[in-house]
Amino acid sequence: MLELRPTCENCRKSLPPDSTDAMICTYECTFCRDCVENILENVCPNCGGGFVPRPIRPKTAYLENVSLQHQPAGNREVYSPVSKEAHSKLIEQLADVPPEQR
Repeated sequence: MLELRPTCENCRKSLPPDSTDAMICTYECTFCRDCVENILENVCPNCGGGFVPRPIRPKTAYLENVSLQHQPAGNREVYSPVSKEAHSKLIEQLADVPPEQR
C-alpha cells in the first residue's frame, strides 16, 4: 500500500491524500507536478526512473475496511532538495530515454 507522503521532496509543497498534483516514481519518491515537469524533467533524482500521478485512496469505504479512514496517509515528510547541477547531468544522460526503457 502506498505511503501517500504529505509533501513534495523538493519544494515542500503540501500534497494531501486527494491531491491530483502528486507524482511518484516506482520507489514512491514524491514530488509535485510543477517540480516534475519544470525542474526534474520527468527524471527521478533518486533512481533515474520516470513519474506517474499518485493514485487517490478513497475517503469512503466502498468495500469493507478499504479507505483512507482505515489506511490513513503517511505523515513522514521527506525533504531532499534537488541539486540542479547534479540533476542536470542525470537529465543529460536520461532525458531522451523513455522511462519504460530506462
